[in-house]
Amino acid sequence: MICSMKLSTFILITVTVISIWSSCFERCSATETKHWRKLKAVPAIYNVLDYGAKGDGHADDTKAFDLAWAAACKMEASTMVVPSGSIFLVKPISFSGLNCEPNIVFQLDGKILAPTYPAAWGSGTLQWLEFTKLNKITIKGKGVIDGQGSVWWNDSPTNNPTSESTNTTSQLSIQANSGKLPSTKPTALRFYGSNGVTVTGITIKNSQQTHLKFDSCTNVHVSNINVSSPGDSPNTDGIHLQNSQDVGIYSSTLACGDDCVSIQSGCSNIYVDNVNCGPGHGMSIGSLGRENTKACVTNVTIRDITLQDTLTGVRIKTHQGGSGSVQDVMFSNIQVSRVETPIIIDQYYCDKGKCQNDTSAVAVSNIHYINVKGTYTKKPVYFACSDNLPCTGITLDTIQLQSSSSSEVVPFCWEAYGELKTKTAPPVDCLDKGNPSSTGIHSNKNSCS
Repeated sequence: MICSMKLSTFILITVTVISIWSSCFERCSATETKHWRKLKAVPAIYNVLDYGAKGDGHADDTKAFDLAWAAACKMEASTMVVPSGSIFLVKPISFSGLNCEPNIVFQLDGKILAPTYPAAWGSGTLQWLEFTKLNKITIKGKGVIDGQGSVWWNDSPTNNPTSESTNTTSQLSIQANSGKLPSTKPTALRFYGSNGVTVTGITIKNSQQTHLKFDSCTNVHVSNINVSSPGDSPNTDGIHLQNSQDVGIYSSTLACGDDCVSIQSGCSNIYVDNVNCGPGHGMSIGSLGRENTKACVTNVTIRDITLQDTLTGVRIKTHQGGSGSVQDVMFSNIQVSRVETPIIIDQYYCDKGKCQNDTSAVAVSNIHYINVKGTYTKKPVYFACSDNLPCTGITLDTIQLQSSSSSEVVPFCWEAYGELKTKTAPPVDCLDKGNPSSTGIHSNKNSCS
């Protein structure tokens, strides 16, 4: 009897101890697992210096960038770091996202320098630094992308080296003398086929051609960037948009030799706010309809813009013979200073030696100008619309433009229909009221639906 009680007590104690130990083990395991998961969630950092980059502005760091990207690409929310205090010479490179995880950050705090010797470019390429087919990619930092474009602009490898990298440029230019750079000038930074793109804080300077391009991208956010190249540098657009939707450009300074912002066919839901433009050719939609192509642009807002010493202020330009439409555009709170032509629609745009008139054109409708003020040097308002497809739905509200010289110039209108919401200075008496009898805007050829 006594032995039986002792055995029962022993079994009870043993079961209790095992239960307590098991419970503790489960809690400890859960805590350890939770801690491990927390550590795993910390973003991985991939510094290009750890992958062989020299960062001296002379050695070719392209392979190191490629290796660092390959590693970062495998980890969601990883960060590839281009550290401050170093200059990285990088040849044309594509950061492909076909097999990449989302939410990668490209932290640019140092300087990326383009080579200027012909061997680095082969027979030519359309872009220098390319990010393609990515989901939620961010480029941010205080770093610089320097295209060293003067050797391309001047067609002479020894002309106008960049001031910040004179020694490097001079050495590379000596190599450039041994050959000729390709005729195709690359875009400095291009994004293609990507969703959720953010570019913020960086500087892009002296691009060989366009500084920043978005092609077939959605949900794009650009803010607080600086673009810098001379006013006479050829075709150096600041930001170029093509076949892209839901784009916001904010609080940036764009100085270049072509359009500060260029909006091309296939773009919709574009919002540009608080941008300083100049030198440059202004804020442009187009050119569209080149070589009888169809172009569609809709729902564009460009507001709170300052333009200084630019070719145009806010512009729509299309080629004769094109089709499609530009519609639902608002230019608001535009401040101009010594701008040649602040307000312009040109459906006879021609950037070749000779262009022929055509019966077809890209339809332009519902274009609104609100609070455009400042000084001009040639003509305040210029509306040159198609004979066969006039511009319609133009509205002008609070337009106050003054010649920077002593003589005022009369606005020009041709086949332009719309309404003056307020009195304008100078008076835009040439705008036709209402609508033309037949515009063809809703024809199948010009439909973009």
